[in-house]
Amino acid sequence: MRPSAFVSTLAVVLAIRPGPVAAQAPSAEAFRGGVPSGTATAEVLSLTLDDAITRGLQHNLGLILGRERVREAEGARREARADLLPQVRAGAYSLRETVSLAALGFSGLPGLPVLPEIIGPFNVVDARGYVSQTVFDLHAIRHARAAALDAKAAEHQQRRTRDDVVFACAHLYLEAVAGESRIAAVRAQLTTARALYDLASDRKKSGLVAGIDVLRAEVQLAAQRQRVIVAEEDAAKQKLALARAIGLPLGQALRLADEMPFAAPPPIANEEALQRAYATRADLQAAQARVQAAEQERRAAVGEGLPSVGVSGDYGAIGSNLSGARPTYTVSVSLRVPVFEGGRVQARAQQAAARLQQARASLEDLRAGVYYEIQSTLLDLKATEQRVGVATSAFALAEQQLEQAQDRFAAGVAGNIDVTQAQEALARAAEDRIQSLFEHNLSKALLARAMGAAESSYGDFLRGRQ
Repeated sequence: MRPSAFVSTLAVVLAIRPGPVAAQAPSAEAFRGGVPSGTATAEVLSLTLDDAITRGLQHNLGLILGRERVREAEGARREARADLLPQVRAGAYSLRETVSLAALGFSGLPGLPVLPEIIGPFNVVDARGYVSQTVFDLHAIRHARAAALDAKAAEHQQRRTRDDVVFACAHLYLEAVAGESRIAAVRAQLTTARALYDLASDRKKSGLVAGIDVLRAEVQLAAQRQRVIVAEEDAAKQKLALARAIGLPLGQALRLADEMPFAAPPPIANEEALQRAYATRADLQAAQARVQAAEQERRAAVGEGLPSVGVSGDYGAIGSNLSGARPTYTVSVSLRVPVFEGGRVQARAQQAAARLQQARASLEDLRAGVYYEIQSTLLDLKATEQRVGVATSAFALAEQQLEQAQDRFAAGVAGNIDVTQAQEALARAAEDRIQSLFEHNLSKALLARAMGAAESSYGDFLRGRQ
């Protein structure tokens, strides 16, 4: 599987999420990124699968972006709650002014002294504190509840993101292991091709074979050299992709310490897998919290049309100067009763009701998606397990075929065209075995993720433990 296949595989998996959840989840491409941490060393880092996943859970870009979205949701929760908490502020001012009594309509009264047109200048100094408190506001109360549920959904989504990171790192590690297996396979085939070329050259010098046999062997040798170059390049790129996703220091050389031999998956029934997925998958819990939040937002929108009560007051000192300032205070109770707001409340309630229906539909779609994901993954797991068995058997037969073709050519009873065909058959069998083993291990990682247990149980699934 080429590196581009990682994006397509993870994109298909992530596409199962409903719209509102997917909008807040990191993109599939984010899981290929990482934030480098530490300093590269001259020593080659021996990296196990567990090490790769541990580093990914610390430095993968998808997880970092998810963590910041949790902080953002928590900030929104605190902002919504602030509307229900006391608001306290303080202020002070000092001014010097004059006032035109004539401009204010004070022109004097009959029998009284004529008022001056201008009074002042005079000083005013005022320093006081202000406090206000919402006593009853259904809109603010329900909006705060919705924000708290959104924050809870973000926390659930972050747990799901951790499972995604585990799967992404396991995928890249398995892909890199498969790449190194391909190098070993093609190098072994190159050794065989070189030996056959030498044998053909010797037999031609002895006059036992025609020049076409040497030419075929030389073509096969060149093809194997080309395959080694391609395999080494692909494996190096796969290691780079892994290093980026887990945030290794730039320039750090690494060596894969784990092999991925075949291990039968732990036995698990279809119903058991579904029950575990429905009970533990964090994205389902996040979707449920978003439905509850949407319900609160709908009720909050309706609450905008209901009366609200608040109290406020201030206390301070006012005068012409600080030394002569006198204490004053104000206490007020306000009742707000919406009468007509141009249909704004009804419009917002309609929008909130539509968002609630979307959230409910997305939740039901996600439930169905979990069902189909489990079914599909179990089918893949069974098929890939069978493919590993067939590919292993085919590889053993291809080795026997090549050995017999070599013996016949060495004995002079056949040309090396049979050997060339046997070499190609062995190369295909080796690739099928490596690819089937990779896909089998990937299916086990996908099953762990589909059941919501990637972080806690990926090792058991990959190594075949219950």
